[in-house]
Amino acid sequence: MIASQHNQARPSIMHIDLNSCFATVMQQAYIHLRGKPLVVSAYSTPKGFVLSPSIEAKKLGIKLGFSNADARAVCPDVIVRTPDPELVRDVHRKFRKLFHPYSPIVEPKYIDEAVIDFKHTKYENADLTIVGEEIRLRMRREIGEWISCSIGISTNRFLAKLAAGIHKPNGLDVIDAQNVREVFSQMVLTDFPGIAKRYELRLQENGIYTPLNFLAADEKFLQKKVFRSINGNHWYMRMRGWEVDDIEFERKSYGQQYALAQKTGNVILLGRLLMKLCEKMGRRVRRAGYAARGISLALSFTNRTYLHTGHLVGYQMYTVWDFYNEAYRILHEAVTDGKIVSQMSVSCFDLVTVRAIEEQLFDQSRTKKHQVSDAVDRMNDRYGEYVVTPASMMQMDSTILDRIAFGNVREVYEGH
Repeated sequence: MIASQHNQARPSIMHIDLNSCFATVMQQAYIHLRGKPLVVSAYSTPKGFVLSPSIEAKKLGIKLGFSNADARAVCPDVIVRTPDPELVRDVHRKFRKLFHPYSPIVEPKYIDEAVIDFKHTKYENADLTIVGEEIRLRMRREIGEWISCSIGISTNRFLAKLAAGIHKPNGLDVIDAQNVREVFSQMVLTDFPGIAKRYELRLQENGIYTPLNFLAADEKFLQKKVFRSINGNHWYMRMRGWEVDDIEFERKSYGQQYALAQKTGNVILLGRLLMKLCEKMGRRVRRAGYAARGISLALSFTNRTYLHTGHLVGYQMYTVWDFYNEAYRILHEAVTDGKIVSQMSVSCFDLVTVRAIEEQLFDQSRTKKHQVSDAVDRMNDRYGEYVVTPASMMQMDSTILDRIAFGNVREVYEGH
């Protein structure tokens, strides 16, 4: 491979992006919402922010991040709905299952995106635009007639994702060595996945104002001057179609967060919310076969101050009470002097496998607690969320709403 040249290989990577995922899935489930301007928002209140505008709403100018009030200012008749995560999870599982007959390598990138690698499959030398159209047709037949997607095809993940965004919604585009310069000439730097305003400013400070400037930049200049890290080399290669993004990083932590609809400084109420976050996080940790030796808590306050602190503990946290007791100590010390909490996040780190715990665990009482936690998890898995729950969480079913993490699909498979 000569990294300074464009990758001349036949495109074998396909990026599939569901169009307006949360809104489209809602329209698929509820026929009366189809064809109408719809937004799925975190909350239904005027200040609730838009997570997913439907294709119809986007055409009117309503964008991700608008408040509901802003959306109604653009279109008074816009329909506002809150998320139905289980509907989205169901569609995600179905489209991932649909992809597997095409390749053993299917990587869900987000809840609404996936990458298929066709190398070393019977489709390796096929026209992937035809395969893409087949997949799109099957999605509508097997998942839902209102489900649509944009598809990008290229020699690496970066250019395939870029191609999927060229003609949204319902686009199907290919970027290869023959047309990459033409495609780049019609874009701005922030069209590149991974180049936000901060990186755009850094590039501009070094004389790079357009994607074509970026493509023409010397590799050493990008590495030593612009990015000052190996990241410069990675950008040089990914723009030329070489794969540098197919790395699977080991899981480092688990966490849950919640933006409070009713902001409060009441430590008792905050403690109950924290208990539910710890229960949700603990189930995911246990299902993955881990315990943790570190705990951290992050709080945002209404006075625009922020606290994030964590520490290692002297044992392996496994049960909900393990996680809760350590996190509550931090909470109790942090919420003082009338501070009002607007957002709470708890996470655990320094993971250790259950097998390693069992080899070290001689405390009979802790062994029993672990067994009880596992039994409660099995009952909740079988009969539904929080059938068996700590007393402090009674009547809290709707206090912390079920949400999907946009940046990560692991929770779909770990339990949520």
